[in-house]
Amino acid sequence: QVQLVESGGGLVQPGGSLRLSCAASGRTISRAAMGWFRQAPGKEREFVAGLSWSGSSTGYADSVKDRFTISRDNDAKNTLYLQMNSLKPEDTAVYYCAARSQVYSTSYVHRERYEYHDWGQGTQVTVSS
Repeated sequence: QVQLVESGGGLVQPGGSLRLSCAASGRTISRAAMGWFRQAPGKEREFVAGLSWSGSSTGYADSVKDRFTISRDNDAKNTLYLQMNSLKPEDTAVYYCAARSQVYSTSYVHRERYEYHDWGQGTQVTVSS
């Protein structure tokens, strides 16, 4: 099992940027499918971005495509990132990272909550003027 801790959230004005980090411990995430999800008040947790096990593929929700970028540092930092640009008020939510170590396809991007086995505690992102 891998432990995940998110950081980097905060208050930002519309149009601004934030970079979220997800630090992993207990197991390397260089060989894991990774994802970012978010949950706004009163709404279901939804997929935001995903990275395949091999790192060769990425996937994004339509609402964040061309604004958000998922990446992974496979070296000693063992960290997943989410670069968020051109932020909008509707991006306000608690953001969670998730990991899945065993996969059937190394290039597949997992988009469903049930596909992930390990979760962080979340970090709040608020976009407001």
